[in-house]
Amino acid sequence: MAIRFILLVSRQGKIRLTKWFTSDWTSKEKAKAVKDVSQTVLSRRTKMCNVLEYKDYKVVYRRYASLFFIAGTDIDDNELLTLEIIHRYVEVLDKWFLNVCELDIIFNFQQAYTIMDELLIGGELQESSKRSVINSLKRMEETEKAEQISNLL
Repeated sequence: MAIRFILLVSRQGKIRLTKWFTSDWTSKEKAKAVKDVSQTVLSRRTKMCNVLEYKDYKVVYRRYASLFFIAGTDIDDNELLTLEIIHRYVEVLDKWFLNVCELDIIFNFQQAYTIMDELLIGGELQESSKRSVINSLKRMEETEKAEQISNLL
């Protein structure tokens, strides 16, 4: 099970977050993939299947409020497990931001990336426990605050 990329796209087609877990994409290929995948997902009706194929990848997506969470995986990966990983990421975002919305991701994208990095390493699920991820984020935040205070003194 290896996720190759994750995209967060608004209903209007604006890219809110991108994370690439493999380095075998050039910047031109990344831009084309983002454009193609996001247009394809946005054009699909709500009753259609959440899994589609793009080149030699499987694209799995889920819409939460005004955002589409899109993951590109290997063709033989389990799409239900990918949907569960997306859902876990949304649950942690929701718990961290206390009812997350698109603006939270826009203005706090560093924290959204940090949460993703706590959940996934190299496209593989690292930590499945929401509590563990939140506790880790709290420790990081406390450390940052302590460093800021010590720099002021």
